[in-house]
Amino acid sequence: MTTSPSARPTLRRAVLMAGVPAVNHTLYHQTRFRVGDPAALIAIDNDQGGFETMLLVRDIEVERARRTARADRVASPADFTPDAGLSGDRETATAQATAECLRRQQIGRVTADRTLPLIYVDALRQAGIAVEYDPALGVRERRAKDEQEIGWLGQAQATTEGAVRLACEMVANARAQADGVLLVDGTPLTSERVRMAIDLWLMQQGFETGASIVAGGPVGADCHALGAGPLRTEEPVLIDIFPRCKATGYHGDCTRTVVHGQASPELAAMHAAVVRAKAAGIAAIQAGTTGEAVHIATTNVITAAGYQLGLPQASDKDAYCAMVHGTGHGVGLDVHEPPLLDHGGPELVVGDVLTVEPGLYRRDLGGVRSEDMVVVTVTGCDNLNQLPEGLGWR
Repeated sequence: MTTSPSARPTLRRAVLMAGVPAVNHTLYHQTRFRVGDPAALIAIDNDQGGFETMLLVRDIEVERARRTARADRVASPADFTPDAGLSGDRETATAQATAECLRRQQIGRVTADRTLPLIYVDALRQAGIAVEYDPALGVRERRAKDEQEIGWLGQAQATTEGAVRLACEMVANARAQADGVLLVDGTPLTSERVRMAIDLWLMQQGFETGASIVAGGPVGADCHALGAGPLRTEEPVLIDIFPRCKATGYHGDCTRTVVHGQASPELAAMHAAVVRAKAAGIAAIQAGTTGEAVHIATTNVITAAGYQLGLPQASDKDAYCAMVHGTGHGVGLDVHEPPLLDHGGPELVVGDVLTVEPGLYRRDLGGVRSEDMVVVTVTGCDNLNQLPEGLGWR
């Protein structure tokens, strides 16, 4: 656990992260201890250039935490009961005990990250302890993935690719009836039906997912539209799946586009430009470059192919075709994490895990996107994807 130099107090330092580890991913990342009750991680300067950490958890979780949590010491709120006693509300009691622990250590000022709940700030201030905010605390640690995390992300991406393949092949191998609607087993193949197949398959692999994107035809021109209704031959179907492994908490994130039957020349050209742009973005990635530089490398290919950047304006015709979003984002315990590959994107660090996902969108045709996930290294990046990129999946 580190803080930026500007946020470090001149006297003995203390750092605090708190919340519910099951939902506060920054706290979970520091402790690798998932629990659904309030917890607090207190780090106090040990006067030797480092910190000694104490994890406060509910009493029934103490022994498990001592076995598995990343903390030097584990205690319960009852071990730090203030003179006025502890509240019967668990979150309030944990905040009160946190303040009492710091008071006993004669800490008058703590540094906190962006996720600290206000209830802890209030308890600290009532105890006369000032709170300083460090915007970098927890963020850079989560960005620089360690070997264990990279292994978990690789496993998650491999499973995600399996779900993407299932969905793309389901569309590609359907039968088209006379009006162009796709059929499987004699009934229409809809976005909802493909999404259900994705969900069931991922559940069998120990994953859970939100609403995956299965957007066919003009619906896919909205880059985040989930898709609904029957899918049709010769129209692009954008498949974007971003599930979470229940065992590790880490996400995969992969997008491919499939066309049943023959893709039109316009669709083929859009897809070719997107694939070239993704390759250019990946080639630009290495530690020390910026997310903005990667975005520019990607969008230069898009504009060189004759396409636009940015959302359509009211005056634009339906044939307006553009990349309307950034190139990518970080992935980990959240599917969207820092850094962004976009204008203003920061310098990349070794261990950043990023998506690279250019896309083109046209209101009268739909959307085309291709997304890989890569791990930043000193000299480049390692691609975690192995799926093909073509529009045909038969």
